[in-house]
Amino acid sequence: MTWLALDGVEPSTRLTIEHSTRFRYATPVPASYNEARLLPSSDDHQHVVASRLDIDPVTWRREYRDYWGTRVVSFEAHTGHTELTVTSSADVVVLAAPAPPQASWGELTDARVQDQFAEQLAHTSLSRPGEELVDLATVVTRDLPPSEAARAVCGLITERLSYTPGSTGVRTPGVQAWAAGAGVCQDFAHLAVGALRSVGIPARYVSGYLHPRPDAAVGETVVGESHAWVEWWAGDWYGWDPTNDKPAGELHVAVGRGRDYGDVSPVKGVVAGGGAGSTLEVEVRVTRLR
Repeated sequence: MTWLALDGVEPSTRLTIEHSTRFRYATPVPASYNEARLLPSSDDHQHVVASRLDIDPVTWRREYRDYWGTRVVSFEAHTGHTELTVTSSADVVVLAAPAPPQASWGELTDARVQDQFAEQLAHTSLSRPGEELVDLATVVTRDLPPSEAARAVCGLITERLSYTPGSTGVRTPGVQAWAAGAGVCQDFAHLAVGALRSVGIPARYVSGYLHPRPDAAVGETVVGESHAWVEWWAGDWYGWDPTNDKPAGELHVAVGRGRDYGDVSPVKGVVAGGGAGSTLEVEVRVTRLR
């Protein structure tokens, strides 16, 4: 097998990911209209060897990139159905995390940079950090260059929140998780991007996957799940996983980027008629090939 090199650097890890989403409806649905953000893209950190999205049933589909650069498959099902299955699969080569970028505060406060990243500096209802976190972020970033300041800010969230599955939902504002001291990866990411933006560091929400078992044998398939982390800009984009207090590295596969979860929801849509009492089943399986 020939391994691909990205910019002259040998890849660190090769992962395959299968993500299955199944909607079941109590009564037949005559039509549904949906968008899926489940397919990763190649960039400086990862190379997509192959990817595909299988949908059943489907009448019409097309793929495009949204405003934030995420791959989107828009699809419709016009035949009556009581079940809709959306399965994505991807084979991705992922590099280890690079060194953090080293732009200065002077560069970040330049009017051209402020204008370029205006949307990554503005708060949303999900990422608004609240006064307490803003005050703490202001204190810990004093006398630190941007990337070191960003790590210190993310550390505040890691120290405050206890990872507690089921404690919040994807639409829970980050400030609510901060007050409770508990949340899931979406909350860690929402609070981190909000706190980073509050001190003038452009930040964006990242959705994707994290191999949950670094010690798993090559070829071993494990149960995974969707994950969320952040990227900040300090001369270049740099990924950080505040849930696990580490860089986004060779076990992270990015799928979508945006202001918050609302921009990267894996599957969303509407049904026309019927559909009362629907249920959702999600399964993610990750295999390390190298």
